[in-house]
Amino acid sequence: MQNDLRALIAQSRRVVFFGGAGVSTESGIPDFRGENGLYRQKFAYPPEVILSHSFFMRHTEAFFDFYRQRMLCPGAQPSRAHRILADMERAGKLTGIVTQNIDGLHQAAGSQNVLELHGSVKRNYCMQCRRFYPETAVADSTGVPRCACGGIIKPDVVLYEESLDEGVMTRALQLIADSDLLIVGGTSLTVYPAAGFITYRGGKLAVINKTPTAADAQADLCSHGSVGDALAAAWE
Repeated sequence: MQNDLRALIAQSRRVVFFGGAGVSTESGIPDFRGENGLYRQKFAYPPEVILSHSFFMRHTEAFFDFYRQRMLCPGAQPSRAHRILADMERAGKLTGIVTQNIDGLHQAAGSQNVLELHGSVKRNYCMQCRRFYPETAVADSTGVPRCACGGIIKPDVVLYEESLDEGVMTRALQLIADSDLLIVGGTSLTVYPAAGFITYRGGKLAVINKTPTAADAQADLCSHGSVGDALAAAWE
């Protein structure tokens, strides 16, 4: 299977990677729906409720208590998959990454063209004056983090009930449409509208995920396993 992926990569000039939580679980960051994911843990409110726009607005301090404890992983380092994808970009084989993750690990590994559909914990902004703050402004604060102007500092992440950034979405769709090989890795393809992006692909499709996905039947190659292992066997 990995040899088949190696052949697909070798035959392609515009490879695009579309990734999800399974890429970062290999860095020790928990996912949402996996065996030990956030959705299987017990909280005062379901995680999908806590991470919604309406909960953020109504219970802001409770949101930040959860966010600091469960969404921030400042010590996490890029996984083998992150590093291989950065190497593929440097080699001129990978044209870009479209990610559903918010951890910034692709950039930490050295990738340059990364489109973050759901934003990033690395960026935070004042809801009043729009001043931007680093991750530490939230991580090192208590209660509700405040700007010097008094406004609330909000993580630049897309919460439930919020729309994706139109500019990022447009660029992601164009990148996928221009690809001759789309590698989907570490995502169950259940979160929309992001999951629907793969239908815009311009060429072949390879899917790497530990569990089956809705795209398996239409894929030119399907591998049920670790993203890092599959990429390493196909590239290194």
